[in-house]
Amino acid sequence: MEKALTEKEKSVLLNIARNAIETFVRTGNKYVEPREEKALNMRNGCFVTVKQKGQLRGCIGSFQSELPLFKEVAEMAVASATKDPRFYPMKEPDLADFQLEITVLSPLQKIENIEEIEIGKHGIYLEKGYYRGVLLPQVATEHGWDRLTFLKQTCLKAGLPTNSWQAEDAEIYIFSGQVFS
Repeated sequence: MEKALTEKEKSVLLNIARNAIETFVRTGNKYVEPREEKALNMRNGCFVTVKQKGQLRGCIGSFQSELPLFKEVAEMAVASATKDPRFYPMKEPDLADFQLEITVLSPLQKIENIEEIEIGKHGIYLEKGYYRGVLLPQVATEHGWDRLTFLKQTCLKAGLPTNSWQAEDAEIYIFSGQVFS
């Protein structure tokens, strides 16, 4: 993301995400009104997190998008609410109480030295063979993790042993994100 989103743009994206989930759960439709704002038409990756009663209810995203940001947010919101395999798809009663968090991502940057990872600023994307794991920048802060714990947890998320980040064939990428809810 070249420049930070304004408060108004963040608010528009949160409304788009909420409306997309509510409309899809009620009707099965995925229509989103076109937006004129330049920032909302950039092709940024994003993650949308759905929470209920403060607990994770779904989180899905993408690092790159062929879609304008406003459409990508709607797609990821619906996917988080209905396709996260860790949870049952949201149903109409679930719409009474849910919170959203959106993370608009910077491009991935491959690193050679883990010292480049800044807790609270960077998320981690780790690849080793067919395994992939990602943790958003806010996850380490929310759990009070240091850099090493963050790396180990990213390995676990990928389905790998905690020391896999040290392997020759492991690739570590960092990214930052604008997080808002």
